[in-house]
Amino acid sequence: MNLHTFDSTAGSSAPGAPACCGHAHGHAPPTAPAGHHHPAHAPAAAPPAAQPEGTTYVCPMHPQVRQDGPGDCPLCGMALEPELPRDDGDDPELVDFSRRFWWTLPATLLVMTLAMAGHAVPGLDHAVRPWVELLLSAPVVLWAGRPFFARGLQSLVNRSPNMWTLIATGVGAAFAYSTVATLAPQAFPASFRVDGHVGVYFEAAAAIVSLTLLGQMLELRARAKTSAAIRALLGLAPQTARRLDADGGETDVPIAQVQVGDRLRVRPGEQVPVDGVVLEGHSHVDESMLTGEPLPVDKQPGDTLIGATLNGSGALVLCAEQVGEQTALSRIVQLVAQAQRSRAPLQRLADRVARGFVLAVVAVAVLSFVAWGVFGPEPRWAHAILNAVAVLIIACPCALGLATPLSVMVATGRAALQGVLFRDAAAIETLQRVDTLVVDKTGTLTLGRPAFRQLVATTGHAADEVLRLAASLERASEHPLAAAIVAEAGRRGLALAPAQDFAATSGSGVRGTVDGHAVALGNAALLQALGLDPAPLRAAAEGLGRAGASVVFVALDGRLAGLIAVADPLKASTAEAVQALRAAGIRIVMASGDAATTAHAVAAPLGIDEVHAGLRPQDKLALVERLQAAGHVVAMAGDGINDAPALARADVGIAMGSGTDVAMHSAQVTLVQGDLRGIARARRLAGATVTNMRQNLLFALLYNGLGVPVAAGVLYPAFGLALSPLLAALAMSASSVSVVANALRLRRA
Repeated sequence: MNLHTFDSTAGSSAPGAPACCGHAHGHAPPTAPAGHHHPAHAPAAAPPAAQPEGTTYVCPMHPQVRQDGPGDCPLCGMALEPELPRDDGDDPELVDFSRRFWWTLPATLLVMTLAMAGHAVPGLDHAVRPWVELLLSAPVVLWAGRPFFARGLQSLVNRSPNMWTLIATGVGAAFAYSTVATLAPQAFPASFRVDGHVGVYFEAAAAIVSLTLLGQMLELRARAKTSAAIRALLGLAPQTARRLDADGGETDVPIAQVQVGDRLRVRPGEQVPVDGVVLEGHSHVDESMLTGEPLPVDKQPGDTLIGATLNGSGALVLCAEQVGEQTALSRIVQLVAQAQRSRAPLQRLADRVARGFVLAVVAVAVLSFVAWGVFGPEPRWAHAILNAVAVLIIACPCALGLATPLSVMVATGRAALQGVLFRDAAAIETLQRVDTLVVDKTGTLTLGRPAFRQLVATTGHAADEVLRLAASLERASEHPLAAAIVAEAGRRGLALAPAQDFAATSGSGVRGTVDGHAVALGNAALLQALGLDPAPLRAAAEGLGRAGASVVFVALDGRLAGLIAVADPLKASTAEAVQALRAAGIRIVMASGDAATTAHAVAAPLGIDEVHAGLRPQDKLALVERLQAAGHVVAMAGDGINDAPALARADVGIAMGSGTDVAMHSAQVTLVQGDLRGIARARRLAGATVTNMRQNLLFALLYNGLGVPVAAGVLYPAFGLALSPLLAALAMSASSVSVVANALRLRRA
């Protein structure tokens, strides 16, 4: 499946019978008959092929690391996560770490108690106590801490030092030193002894393991919340569908068994099982869970349905057109998952810092060890061991690595629930810097399909009768203007009659006979061919033309009977969206392929002053390039194939969810409902996300910048302060959890 494409036709309506289940139904606009001049979109591309079955696992910090099954990342050592969140129970790594933590926690507490107050226990003298601590700490370090040592060894084998290198080295050094001190205390010189005994630090090794396990458990639980949006989307999908059998019966079947072409019944209050087209019935469908549109959408035969949306009070029969991974919901989930695993440009800073960070920390730990061993107070080398371990533990770069990926994961999930799909993290970071928005007209500012505006009848002709005869003739045409005329006649409840001798005249219009009347519809050229003077309606036609409408003259029995104006109306949300974007300081530029008169008629009521009309695809591309050359950060919003070059060239391409696959493939952002208000929402969220990422990076860098020197002992000469490995381990875990908690604040953005 192509993860960069998404197709949704929510709320669209197509006249005629649906395409599946043996009926003819074309999603591409029909060929325009002569005499009608209206831009037509090219047919939508075929849906992409489904992904092969199986679960792909990726690293949350290094999304380029991918494999078919679970495992550890060879770069950072973190457990790989399924690309799409599973809903089959707890995270196995969380379960494993929890078991190790709780089983060994009593031993850790006991060994810490002995280290601090063992001298008060009768019978535990300096010769016996180290052996007891060794027995208690061995299962903690060697069993509970085994995953840490395995990941640390893996980092050395892969020549990719990471946080587990530091933890394994620190814990291993403390435990190995204490074990040798217990087994062969006579091997140590006097500088290692206190009151004649060699100090042991089993409690430090055990506590670091337990605190690291606890920190990992808290982090894993918090990281799981970053996928809450995808889990919510996955939870929308119904589990069964009611299939209509060939013999007239009905059977409830698992959703996985639904095939393209199946006829399915959706009862009142049920979820739509898959994407399809209405065959029978009338209802209102709540699509807010996928599109963010709060008002239910009217659905009649010929209208499209999106799987997982909620049917209202009416019963519907639909024909399945997209099933499995081809449904709109599945594509949204795939696109959100891809965006969550992408890398933000800000991550490059973290990568550059972290690349040599671990080696630098090891060097600092060695220097601290030598400095304390040579210049420190007695027992000098015992202090050297403790401070070197503290440096290794507190410097773990986990918080630095998680700083930006978690913000991206939360933000993309939050945006998806609002009907905005980001293709990658770079789009989030760039969108908040956009200062100029280039918008297409048709399908972006307007609905993208003609609608009846006005009928003007000449003296002696009734308006409804003119419309009835015109619609009866146009019913034989497949042109979008004809569909608008027929739809208006249906809205008025006019009874249409069959047309005879239907013929299209190249460059002018259509003719035929209806109820014995000679009917002709078309432009001024058609009237001239019929020998009719348009003068009685010329003023009205010119006025409607200046207002952006297409005018069709109607002649009955050789006489001018009236005109019908059809226009592509503005979307209900366009004016509010333009106002919100202008209030945010965005410069709005219209780029349209339509004539200047039509383009300005649409721009004027919206207050858009900068209008470029009559543009070809290469002209829109050149416009974007000129704006970029002038120093502007440009976003382009469009829905057609002719917008694709400009969408691809813009700093951020924004596609309408009801547009073509080509447009959406070229864009970095998709508005599911095609509502421009989503741009303002997405830009606000992008700003909050970038701020959140910077906060996380600043916190992680400050933490390591301040923590490492303190652990190395720079405060000891002046203040007598030294950081124990236990406090270092606690601080290391707290830093990672705090970064995750800060990222989760974006769920309320």
